[in-house]
Amino acid sequence: MNQKEAAKKALVVDGNHARFKKLMKRAAAGEDLHIGFLGGSITQGSLASQPQNCYAQRVFQWWEQTFPKSRFSFINAGIGGTTSLFGASRAWMDIMRYRPDFVVIDFTVNDDATEFFQETFEGVVRQVYGDPAAPAVMILNNVFYDDGRNAQDLHNVIARHYGIPSVSMRESLYQMICGGEVNAADVTPDNLHPNDRGHAIVADMLITQLETIYRDLDAPEEEPAYPCALTANRFEPANRYQITNCRPVCAGFLPDPREKTALLDLYKNGWSGARVGDSITFELECSHISAQFLRAVDRNRPLAQAIVDGDEEHAVLLDGNFDEDWGDCLALHTVFESGQKKRHTLEIRICEAAEGVKPFYLVSVITD
Repeated sequence: MNQKEAAKKALVVDGNHARFKKLMKRAAAGEDLHIGFLGGSITQGSLASQPQNCYAQRVFQWWEQTFPKSRFSFINAGIGGTTSLFGASRAWMDIMRYRPDFVVIDFTVNDDATEFFQETFEGVVRQVYGDPAAPAVMILNNVFYDDGRNAQDLHNVIARHYGIPSVSMRESLYQMICGGEVNAADVTPDNLHPNDRGHAIVADMLITQLETIYRDLDAPEEEPAYPCALTANRFEPANRYQITNCRPVCAGFLPDPREKTALLDLYKNGWSGARVGDSITFELECSHISAQFLRAVDRNRPLAQAIVDGDEEHAVLLDGNFDEDWGDCLALHTVFESGQKKRHTLEIRICEAAEGVKPFYLVSVITD
């Protein structure tokens, strides 16, 4: 299977093209337009030698080159190691407030293949595709190239439900690797993140679908009615709490008032505690609670417990020490899940801390 054949197989959900055709006609007429990307480390551009070599920049360049009358702005809301749960909590702040006209969504390798992440993924899709600005949306299914693992089967149930085109690297580049047409080491150093050649292939899989739509631009196509949610859809209105929007009770934890100045300026606007017994307590109306915190490669951080409604017997351990060496981790751990939305108390308390440790850093609390 050559790359052209792979690009045909990459389109696993054809979807509806009405929004794309409207957008391309606006681009041909010379409107100012916004091209956006929301996802994890591959979208962020991990392992590309230069920012312009990542797949997102290459797709953006296609829009610029194909429609020279228009002026385009580029919005990259990729954050490494993050799932669609975090994506649902930040979709408005990080991308939708800029009113993008085209968005690629990429969470298929960071999400687990579970119904929970199908629900959080739908929360992202409904915020992006369901936005009043009505952007054209594509879903990208990246993949682990050693074993073909990803969450695309569950994610693409959502794609089909909304009629959103979905492009799969599992059905294209991964199949080329399995068939011996491509050596995995030539496109990815770690069997996940593409190098420059890998990013170019990912971009080509997306661009091929855009070009196919463009060639068929004048064929009429009506947009279907916006459907009801397929899942319980608790995370379309996901909430993320930091010092900017809540006032928890701090007993030893200190707020971090440093201004966040960029998307990847991640470890600010949270709270820190360093001594055993330091605590911070939130009052929350929800059925799901996740704690987002720094796991540091310096391995000199305290341990904390997340205690919901005073139930210390079922406290969840939050370890601020990261046992990898590729960099600090923006961890997001579920600490409470129930079938009913009601009032809950979340206490995060330092339970173990050696002398001289750096603080445990709570970045945010995320709920439905």
